[in-house]
Amino acid sequence: MSYHLNLKDRYFFLVELNRTLLLKFFFSGLLSILFLSGCKTDSREKNGLVHIEQHSGKYIVFRNNKPFEIKGASGFTNLEQLSLAGGNTFRTWDTTNLSAILDEASRNHLAVIVGLPMPLNEGEELSFYSNEKAVAQLNAAYTTLVNKFRKHPALLFWCLGNELSFPNKPKYLKFYQSFNDLVDMIHRVDPDHPVTTTMINFHQKNVFNIKFRTDIDIISFNTFGGLRSLSEELKDFEWIWDGPFLVTEWGIDGPWPGHDQTLWGAYIEQTSTKKAEQYLAVYKKFMPVDNPRFLGALVFYWGSKQETTPTWFSLFDENGAASEAVGTMQYIWTNKWPARKPPRIKYMLLDNKGAKDNILYNPHTKVVARVLTDHSDTSHYTYRWHIEPEDWYVYNYVANSRKQKPIDHLFIEEQDTTAIFRAPEREGPYRVFVSVYDRNGLFQPPILPFT
Repeated sequence: MSYHLNLKDRYFFLVELNRTLLLKFFFSGLLSILFLSGCKTDSREKNGLVHIEQHSGKYIVFRNNKPFEIKGASGFTNLEQLSLAGGNTFRTWDTTNLSAILDEASRNHLAVIVGLPMPLNEGEELSFYSNEKAVAQLNAAYTTLVNKFRKHPALLFWCLGNELSFPNKPKYLKFYQSFNDLVDMIHRVDPDHPVTTTMINFHQKNVFNIKFRTDIDIISFNTFGGLRSLSEELKDFEWIWDGPFLVTEWGIDGPWPGHDQTLWGAYIEQTSTKKAEQYLAVYKKFMPVDNPRFLGALVFYWGSKQETTPTWFSLFDENGAASEAVGTMQYIWTNKWPARKPPRIKYMLLDNKGAKDNILYNPHTKVVARVLTDHSDTSHYTYRWHIEPEDWYVYNYVANSRKQKPIDHLFIEEQDTTAIFRAPEREGPYRVFVSVYDRNGLFQPPILPFT
């Protein structure tokens, strides 16, 4: 949602947001509105191996004294494929196996945005920041880590926290103190690499508090459906903040409210062919590439990830076979399509019914599944069929990350584009999957829910 504020509205907006802040934040905020209007910058940014400069109104990342346009992915596997496809950057969400990840990035000529996780969901985790010992341990651990990796040639930015809340209430002052202590530590220990943080979509409250209550160098957005309104929201709020930004997650619409569902609440997933088309359409229509503050974007998810299904966001399967969307990203990054074209999938049917037909079966019913493709010769392709229970598990709005166990004994017959199976004995929601591979390993998974 965007807001168009007149002068009177702007005044009351500022009064309300600043009402709960300390006086020093209030006055620094007012001065920043009048004189600065971007994220804080200083000489530190112009001397580091990686720094940000503004030329003719455009923000530019410089890496080793050369302009560096960020083109990449969120995810830290399949790095050779990322480099070959024309990507140059990826991000991690934490520091697990960081040394090996950075070394592999260097071998593939890739830059890394390293995630430093911090606890804060608004209304929760306040006890952590009230625990002086825990906060000191976190600071000491990150100081050691930043010292260890600050000279690694693959390092691009530090990302402090992922999708944090940045509340207004005074009871969160200890969070801001801890956050700022860490930002200051990184700037002091490693002046060669800027610091960013991410938020879900564009939220004026978060942007305001990051600008006036922290010393972050770059604001980053994880945004999917919200990408459609990002350009307008940036424009509407640049009277408060007009600093550089990065899109650290973007992609197809997820299994969230508003997406097509069956009558029993199962989200309907598109084929990988359809997803590849959507990646390109979304990027071309909504990515703010012409905004002079835009530093780049990272597609989600470069790897294999369970989130409602193992295929919804995954650009690869668990063995590293690439979906059609990888070729789409190569086109976005290089303006060239891959020489090898993957198998293209139209849709899947169960007894000639599609997902929107709300398919229901009695236990043990014999079902004929069929996948329709745009190729007549099936001898060049391998079809792998399986069935999984529907993944309903969501805790605190965080999807289950553990892959469901396939039910293999249900299939009676498999003949390339057609498979016959019996509906599971146990009543409940399920999905049938077929992955289509060519001789080069490229795959296309269509998925269809039934119950």
